[in-house]
Amino acid sequence: MNALPRPADASRDALGRPLRDLRLSVIEACNFRCPYCMPADRVPDDHGLDSAARLSFDEIERLVRGFARAGVRKLRLTGGEPLLRRGLPDLVARLAAIDGLDDIALTTNGSLLASQARALRDAGLHRLTVSLDTLDPARFAALSGGRGDLAGVVRGLDAAGDAGFAQVKLNCVVQRGVNDADVLPLVAFARERGHVMRFIEYMDVGTCNGWDATRVVPSADLRDAIHARWPLHALDPQYRGEVAARYGFDDGAGEVGFVSSISAPFCGDCHRARVSADGRLFTCLFAADGADLRPWLGDDAGFDRRLADLWQARGDRYSELRAGPRPSRRRVEMFLVGG
Repeated sequence: MNALPRPADASRDALGRPLRDLRLSVIEACNFRCPYCMPADRVPDDHGLDSAARLSFDEIERLVRGFARAGVRKLRLTGGEPLLRRGLPDLVARLAAIDGLDDIALTTNGSLLASQARALRDAGLHRLTVSLDTLDPARFAALSGGRGDLAGVVRGLDAAGDAGFAQVKLNCVVQRGVNDADVLPLVAFARERGHVMRFIEYMDVGTCNGWDATRVVPSADLRDAIHARWPLHALDPQYRGEVAARYGFDDGAGEVGFVSSISAPFCGDCHRARVSADGRLFTCLFAADGADLRPWLGDDAGFDRRLADLWQARGDRYSELRAGPRPSRRRVEMFLVGG
């Protein structure tokens, strides 16, 4: 693979962190209304952008090429629910042809996956992550705002396996008194199917999810409960900036991971940028505002300078400052920039 020229200033932010990972929202709409992300009583069905306001596939390709020139090697497509974006496999094929990208992944709620898994794999998608907060059908329906069908998601996972996605990651946001009793059944499900569970601490992302610290279940508690049932051992990070603490099962049946933004913040190694469906760059999941990149998409040199300037000025470390004295402030909603 050919090395790409890289703007000198784009490689490190104000805290010395490189730019290596882009999370790109292809659509802000979603067919679920999960309470921790897009609660139905706070986000109306017509909240979304006009389709003309979203980046076109041509604009997305130019944007991703610019990020690749700046050093990005990992791309994750997000939403909203990205499988709602028409022609998504065509976009994946275009992005898979960009020199410098080592990994292209997609995060989905899985509800539309059964009909698209094969096309996504054939287009060049490397990895899939599916959100799965419970295996109880009634609780699943409730946690999707009354709009999700667990059986449909399981069919999507089956289709992903048939299409060649050998190891799907399953993301579960754990809330005390809501779905903490589902943790061990989810681990058993993942072990049986060869998937990888990721348990995510309930975070104060955005301003509409009614976040309450008392509903946070620390990852250490989950790890201990899982270890008591299936002994675990710590695994080394696969790369700098990996957000999940990974543990392997002693019996060899895969691994489990924990994302601990509340109890063990990891801002120090964060090398992720996020871009919304309308082309705004957010340098942190907890940022209040984004910088519009769209005006620079027709000028590679101008785009490179703009991205370098924005990244060099980045000093975000919200999770590390959360517990200290700070003024309350608005934060971008998670469904606009992905998780």
